[in-house]
Amino acid sequence: MSRTAMRSNQQLPTPPAAFVERKQRILQQLSVPTDEYTDASPKGSIDVGIRDLIDEINALDGFVTTSSCAGRVSVFVEGVKNASAAGAVSDGQAEVGAATTTIEEAALPATLAGVGGKGGGGNWLFVSHDPVPFKAGVDDPAQVLGLSGANMSESFFEQPEADSRLMHFKFEPMILHVLTASPEHAQLLLRCGLQAGFRESGAINLTASAGETVMPMVAIRSMGLLLESLVGEQIQGQRYCTVSSGYLGRLLDISNHRFHENTKRIARFRSAVLDATSTKATKKDGTEWEDAETRRARKREEGLRRREELLREQQTRTTVGEDQVSKDSLLDPNMT
Repeated sequence: MSRTAMRSNQQLPTPPAAFVERKQRILQQLSVPTDEYTDASPKGSIDVGIRDLIDEINALDGFVTTSSCAGRVSVFVEGVKNASAAGAVSDGQAEVGAATTTIEEAALPATLAGVGGKGGGGNWLFVSHDPVPFKAGVDDPAQVLGLSGANMSESFFEQPEADSRLMHFKFEPMILHVLTASPEHAQLLLRCGLQAGFRESGAINLTASAGETVMPMVAIRSMGLLLESLVGEQIQGQRYCTVSSGYLGRLLDISNHRFHENTKRIARFRSAVLDATSTKATKKDGTEWEDAETRRARKREEGLRRREELLREQQTRTTVGEDQVSKDSLLDPNMT
C-alpha cells in the first residue's frame, strides 16, 4: 500500500449517523437481483459495465452511489419544451437525452419516463451502452441507429414548422454521482477521478446549514469525450435524416473509439479508488502484512537478486586474480 493511500485512510472521519441511515436506504433499492431492478433510464437498469464498480464503492465506508451511466451512444428526438408538458417529467434524470440514472428517487414506476422527456413528446430511437458493431461499407448506419424509416434530406428546412423537433446523435462517457460522508471523503474521490482522466469532476453541498450534516455529492465525469451532432428533424410525425450515410458511419466510428477510452478511464478510476481506500493490515515493525503467496513471490525475487549479486562478486574476484597472476609473471623471470 502506498504512503498516499495510508495517509488518506488515516484522515477519513467516521461517517455520521445521518449518512449511514441514508446509505442504507439507497442500498436497499440496489439489493434486488439485477434482472428485477428497474429505474428511470431508457434501459431500465444499472449498466452492466459499471455494476461491479458501483458494488465496490458501496462496500466502502463513507461512500454510496446515487446515479450512474457507464457511457452510451444514442439517437433521440427531442421533446417540446413548454410549461404544460413539463410537469409530466418528475425528475430531470428521466428525460430523453439525460445522462444519468437516478437511483435514490427511482422508486417511481418510471420505466416509461423516457418518452415525454424534455417537456413531452421526445422519444429514443436508439440506445447502446456498449460499442456498436458496425462495418463500414457493409452495414447501413441509418438502419443500425434506428433511422432506416426516415426520409433523406440534404439540409434542414429553412423555415421549420412550429411542431418540428430536432433529432440528435450523442455519445456520453461515464458519469457517476456519489454521496460522501464528509468533505474529506469527497476530496479523496475527486482526486481519484481527476487522476483517472475525469477532469470535469466536481462536488456540491460542501457546506451545510446550522444543525445539518455536511454530506457532499461528488460527480465523476469527463466532458472531453462527449460527442453530439444534429442528424435530422421530425416534422408532423415524419422524420428526416439530414446527414449522409457516410457521416453517420463516421459518428459511429468515433463513438466506438471513445467507448474504449472511456473503459480505460473507468478501469483507472477503479484502481485509484481501491488503492486510496486500501485497508491492508501492517505488522508491528510498520511493514505491510503479506499473505503466503505474496511472501513466496517476494522471497523468490530476493533470492534471484542475491544470486545475481554473488555471481557478479565471483566474476570480479576471478578477474582480479587473473590480473594479479599476469603481473607476477612479468616480474618473475623464472616463470614461463
